[in-house]
Amino acid sequence: MKEESIIKNYDLFDDKTLDNTIRPESIAEYIGQNDVKENIKVFVEAAKMRDEALDHVLLYGPPGLGKTTLAFIIAHELGTHIKTASGPSIEKSGDLAAILSSLEPGDVLFIDEIHRMPRYIEEILYPAMEDFSLDIIVGSEGNSRNIKIDLPPFTLVGATTRAGDLSAPLRDRFGIVSKLQFYTIEELKEIIKRTARVLKIEIEEDAAEELAKRSRGTPRIANRLFKRVRDFAMVEGMSSIDKEITEQALSKLKVDKMGLDNTDHELLLAIINKFNGGPVGIEALGSSIGEEVTTIEDVYEPYLLQMGLLKRTSRGRVVTDKAYEVLGIKKEK
Repeated sequence: MKEESIIKNYDLFDDKTLDNTIRPESIAEYIGQNDVKENIKVFVEAAKMRDEALDHVLLYGPPGLGKTTLAFIIAHELGTHIKTASGPSIEKSGDLAAILSSLEPGDVLFIDEIHRMPRYIEEILYPAMEDFSLDIIVGSEGNSRNIKIDLPPFTLVGATTRAGDLSAPLRDRFGIVSKLQFYTIEELKEIIKRTARVLKIEIEEDAAEELAKRSRGTPRIANRLFKRVRDFAMVEGMSSIDKEITEQALSKLKVDKMGLDNTDHELLLAIINKFNGGPVGIEALGSSIGEEVTTIEDVYEPYLLQMGLLKRTSRGRVVTDKAYEVLGIKKEK
């Protein structure tokens, strides 16, 4: 009977529905990032006591750590609506004007990848953030005029993986700046167990811990691996996810004990075999493994640096002694 039950639960949730279902809605449900969430809780409460819009918030850190989730939680805690956009999608001043003019008093505007917003759009955003007004030029050349639009008080929540790419004037207009850190194994374990509870799928304690260890300190990866292990368990007709099926699934997915995947191994081996362990420039490294420089810098490097497998030097990237040990390669003198 239990096997039938778990299969029914699998059928209820496709991947998109799963992502929406497992996203926590309140600060109380949010696991990890304790310093950040405690501070945001105080700032939100203070803004509500003053009956004012919350100061603009900048969230930065590697991908998958919960920046989008925190933006939705901020809106939920404020009791307001949230409008979402991404930096690259705002190409014209009219795009920004349309978004801002649709806001209600106290609303949250979430802009993901805010560092990729064009500079001239940033300049239009400055008065909107400071004075809640919008100055735009309409009409063709020779017949243009300036229009000023008053905006309701709102909170801009910006998310970026590259805080250094933001211009100083834009960065300075955020009253609350928070950096998200990688998660501990215990925190990831709790996230995995919560996901399993939400989806009514049983997972054993040691299986949840094994998944957490291989999730690169990132909730998004933890949930993604959970979904794939769930698929293997489903096909095997298992009533719960145990450590054995977890290890089998992760082995087939080529995710090792440290959470390193094929690209991580390829990157480290390229530095060792093609560049004698480094140093090597990021552009040369990207070309050698066929990956974009930004992908290496945003997705792969942060975890490799965190784990002490890679070093950044003034001359380029260098593989550490620990990386040789993990890869089982003897370092030549």
